[in-house]
Amino acid sequence: MTGTVREALSSGRKRISMTAGANQGAQAQGAESGGFTAVVLAAGKGTRMRSDRPKVLHALANRSMLGHVLVAVQEAGASRLAVVVEPGRDEVVREIERLAPGASVHPQAERLGTAHAVLAARAALEAGRDVVVAFGDTPLVTAETFARLRAPLREGAAVAVLAFEAVDPTGYGRVLTESGRVLAIREEKDASQEERAVRLSNAGLMALSGAHALSLLERIGNDNANREYYLTDAVALAVADGLSVAVVPVDEWEAQGVNDRVQLGHAEATIQARLRRAAQLGGATLIAPETVFLSVDTVLGRDVVVEPHCVFGPGVVVGDGCTIRAFSHLHDARLMQGADIGPHVRLRGGAVLEAGVHLGNFVEIKNATLHAGAKASHLTYLGDAEVGAGANIGAGTITCNYDGVSKHRTTIGAGAFIGSNSALVAPVSVGAGALVGAGSVITRDVPGDALAVARGRQLTREGAAKALRETLKAAKAAKAAKAARAGEPD
Repeated sequence: MTGTVREALSSGRKRISMTAGANQGAQAQGAESGGFTAVVLAAGKGTRMRSDRPKVLHALANRSMLGHVLVAVQEAGASRLAVVVEPGRDEVVREIERLAPGASVHPQAERLGTAHAVLAARAALEAGRDVVVAFGDTPLVTAETFARLRAPLREGAAVAVLAFEAVDPTGYGRVLTESGRVLAIREEKDASQEERAVRLSNAGLMALSGAHALSLLERIGNDNANREYYLTDAVALAVADGLSVAVVPVDEWEAQGVNDRVQLGHAEATIQARLRRAAQLGGATLIAPETVFLSVDTVLGRDVVVEPHCVFGPGVVVGDGCTIRAFSHLHDARLMQGADIGPHVRLRGGAVLEAGVHLGNFVEIKNATLHAGAKASHLTYLGDAEVGAGANIGAGTITCNYDGVSKHRTTIGAGAFIGSNSALVAPVSVGAGALVGAGSVITRDVPGDALAVARGRQLTREGAAKALRETLKAAKAAKAAKAARAGEPD
């Protein structure tokens, strides 16, 4: 049985629209200024990922694949955004709301092909704008490429397709041309032996002019090996109508889709290479770039030096002239000019290091601000704390910020000196210029310029160590003799 995609969608299934009313004015303004409608297809089950998480929510550089696509099409100038999703995937809807407020969400209960998926968002296509179709599992396509894909429509093309010269085209649809003219895109299952030899491959993404988009989409049929409604058939329909079809070239690495964990790893490597290059061109030194892992929102200032094997989670901003030494891990942290941390430093949520702060090996900071010039050189944990300018935190110091129920803050004043192996039991404050003796457990506030020592009194007994050793040796010898008499091995 064959038919058109319009007929397949005529069953009257309920559509869910999440377009915010406050966004309608912005959409209208976008249309007047030449904006386009982006339709992002994100309804695939992703069974090859072997995951309970929707495929499009798997992350690259700490942003979901869908997030990469949503951000890119908006940066490319999309004035309206429609996302086609699998019904019941609330976590996907939440991601859309977070990164593309005002986007409309359209469920696709049946998966009958890419054209069928696009027309699941038909309500978003009725404004007559140009349409750019993107895929939630093709996360490396840049905003610049989306803009290039749409550009031929302004020059009169009815359809523009993104294509690349594949090293191995196996599995891809082939873009068929004659004398420089595009004739069709043929899915591999439907291609002849001669057509399969073509290396120009379809990247999947397509742009359709507002004047022709609905007419082309609604006439697509399913007379093919899979009985699916292929978006690519819009090309042959446009050619038959005498309309112009353009091919927009793209590098194969940028067009790569993600269907399993292996491809996810390849895509991660690609985006990390892109981020590292951007950081280096922006003035940061990565001593061993291939060992440094960045998030899409990582900010590295001028003359920042990053030593090998460092990881930057989301929300990290590093000011000019900072040094991040080897094996450090940063997440939701802000470093100001000239901070020097590591090796083996961990910065967690809410860590703020002001200018000139120094952290040495095996120091962990969480939800704490260290003011200018403060130092914690080794083996320290500072959580839920504020450390004043120029304060010195001795080795092995910890803030005891959690009582088993609630978190409490510790305040250390400017110029204070905290001796090694001290425990500050929050809530507690140590005043400016105060000195805490090594090994102290501080449970009460220490005034400014005071000396606080809180440890057991030392007891020294002359000769006691020698007497104890002799007693222990005698006990050991007696045990060995007893075992020998019993004929048992010692």
